[in-house]
Amino acid sequence: MTSAPTTVRAPRLPSLTGLRWVAALLVFGFHAGTMRIIAEPGWKAVMDKTFSLGLSGVEFFFILSGFVLVWSYRDGERGWTFLRRRFAKIYPNHVVTFLAALAVAAWFADPVLPWAAIGNLFLVQAWIPLNGYFYSVNNVSWSLSCELAFYLCLPLVVPWLRRARTGMLRAVLVAAPLLILALWPGQHLVPEDQRWWFTQIFPVTRSFEFWMGAAAAELMRRHRWRGPDLTVASLLFVATWVVAALWIPAEFWAALLAVAYLLVIAAAADADVRGRRTPWRSRPMVWLGEVSFAFYLVHVLVMVTVLRLTGDWGTGLTGWRGPVAVLGFLLLTLALAAALHRWVEVPMMRRLGPSRRVRRAPAPAAPGVPAPRPAADDAVRSIEYAGRRRPD
Repeated sequence: MTSAPTTVRAPRLPSLTGLRWVAALLVFGFHAGTMRIIAEPGWKAVMDKTFSLGLSGVEFFFILSGFVLVWSYRDGERGWTFLRRRFAKIYPNHVVTFLAALAVAAWFADPVLPWAAIGNLFLVQAWIPLNGYFYSVNNVSWSLSCELAFYLCLPLVVPWLRRARTGMLRAVLVAAPLLILALWPGQHLVPEDQRWWFTQIFPVTRSFEFWMGAAAAELMRRHRWRGPDLTVASLLFVATWVVAALWIPAEFWAALLAVAYLLVIAAAADADVRGRRTPWRSRPMVWLGEVSFAFYLVHVLVMVTVLRLTGDWGTGLTGWRGPVAVLGFLLLTLALAAALHRWVEVPMMRRLGPSRRVRRAPAPAAPGVPAPRPAADDAVRSIEYAGRRRPD
């Protein structure tokens, strides 16, 4: 008597969890700089130079999200099951921070557009090209609106990814950065007051990054990814960051950084699959990556609220007070994020997410090494990582 089929889960990629913290930290540093918390010119220059490209941390998030979700997507899984799991991951945190932002707005008597708030609550604000709408309530939640759009599309796209020829997936990797680059001349096709929305917010244009990560993950599943190892990829990323920050015009660096981010993500994933040590898979880094979603949702709200309460909003802090304040905001935000993760995100994922029985798939073998045969009693539909190669 055979047991019922059980879905196999892909091997975990703890390094990619750790890398999520890097993306969150980039965004935090960028916002801390744009809020001009540090008034002392020397320290401010260091902050601005270090995090001048920190806005691209969201780009990092989107590429990483596409990679992780396609890597872990279970063949044969119902679309509703996938969407329910993703809803349980993002929506409870969103509701809590949405209500907190409304409470802060009420405290300071800030006007709130009712329709903008409704759009934000239901995560459709990124589709609305109007000032006061896509950055409404908790303004960073615009990226969740994009993520929700990606989630809705993924169950429809994954079957195509699984069947696509390797050459087509590689074409996606080439086309995505070129499309990101084409957004700069392309923005002149929309009204001037909507160009920032079109290039930075619109879910369709931001999906280029997500699908770039998705195509790379599918190539890695097939052992058809060809890229540098983690050391080389990290050096290339650092070099790209420095060159882009100092010499590359703004219209080019988004496309360059997308490639650099993808190389680091894929190299870290490959190291995990091969069982190699990386600096991103340590226990502290993995924990920071796990709370990074909550950290991202609360960081702007925390900084703006505290600065307004202390009367320092827009004025900056002189001397050593500025750097100390940034460090204090980092620790305070991390503490609140840890609480949100533990008391909201994790329990609500258990309560709202689908129940599941999974078996852990063996780690994919290196190219040219035969994959181990499954045990006789493992009547499961396994993901073929290293077995038969699909026709090109």
